[in-house]
Amino acid sequence: DGATLRGADLEGAGLMGADLGWADLPRANLRGANLAGADLIRADLYGADLKGANLFFANLEQTALMEADLREANLSGADLRRAHLFRADLTRADLNGANLNGATLRGADLEGADLNGADLTEAKADDYTTWPVGFDPEAAGVIFED
Repeated sequence: DGATLRGADLEGAGLMGADLGWADLPRANLRGANLAGADLIRADLYGADLKGANLFFANLEQTALMEADLREANLSGADLRRAHLFRADLTRADLNGANLNGATLRGADLEGADLNGADLTEAKADDYTTWPVGFDPEAAGVIFED
């Protein structure tokens, strides 16, 4: 809790259920890490590499994920309420049942992402946010900002 791991190489690490709340992990390599059920509330993961990571039911509430690489990550059931995903790459990420209520998605790439059952109520997006083909963000409750 509150650990400082700037730029740490944790590729493929088994961190299921770990308490990393408030951790300082900018630019960390967590590619393919297993963070299922981990608590990452308010952690700083700015620019972190989480490609293919397992974040199944992880707590990412208010987590800083700006410019993070979350391509093909498993975020199903994850709590991303008020998370900061500015310019994050969520291409082909599994967000099935994830809670993105109030999350910042400005400039985020969600191309090919699975948003089935995701709660996007009051999530904030802009004209640079990329959505999956056929997805209607306004019908999902997304708010567009300039």
